[in-house]
Amino acid sequence: MPNADRPLPGDAPIVAFFDVDNTLLRGASIFHIAKAARRRGLISVRDIVRFGWHQATFLSVGENKRHMASIKDRALELLSGYSAAELVVIANEVFDRDIEPRLWPETVELTREHLRKGHSVWLITASPQIVAQVIADRLGLTGALGTRAETVDGMFTGRLDGPVLHGEQKAVAARDLIAGTDVDLAHCWAYSDSSNDIPLLTAVGNRVVVNPDAALSKHAKAAGWTILQLKRSSIRDAQRTVRREARVARPARRGK
Repeated sequence: MPNADRPLPGDAPIVAFFDVDNTLLRGASIFHIAKAARRRGLISVRDIVRFGWHQATFLSVGENKRHMASIKDRALELLSGYSAAELVVIANEVFDRDIEPRLWPETVELTREHLRKGHSVWLITASPQIVAQVIADRLGLTGALGTRAETVDGMFTGRLDGPVLHGEQKAVAARDLIAGTDVDLAHCWAYSDSSNDIPLLTAVGNRVVVNPDAALSKHAKAAGWTILQLKRSSIRDAQRTVRREARVARPARRGK
């Protein structure tokens, strides 16, 4: 009998996509970046109050487009004139001080379960790409897809390099990631808390909603999607589901 822990010949590659804010991490990662920037004297008390307001609202009612636009515009303005290297240093500092203690252990363990199956695990978030990549690297994940800020000669310009990775754009990014490979989204997985990610969740064959907002909870129940509340019994059920239903996979191959 073949070893169930090793990919079998011909097994299709699989990608698991994880949202970050309120799915992998309690709260918004950009708020913790703002706090670190304040400690370094890069932003004002007024700015940190604005980011704090966004954080409190996000935790209580979830994302909305107005909040996203406000936080995006101010974040880009604040980045202008600083280097990508500086943001990487800040992001690593923030991971150790603020993000790691606020990670949901249950969701992190699900990323491990997918990795053990041979799946690629990608973070997919509206947060800055550099910040998302630091989180992915520190957790040993495959990679990260995030909102890209334009740089010229290593310095941020205060403009975006592409769209904010939010809503439908996450589904677009997931399709772009697998373009030219033999990955089939019908075999892939996605995890999110937000109704804004319904396009991404719909694009994959296996979707798990994590501590969903009201709109996503309603949609998930109607669609028969798995709903995961972060408590011990639920996480055990989710792990068993991945072990039982997720196929062992081999790495993706690019088309010729």
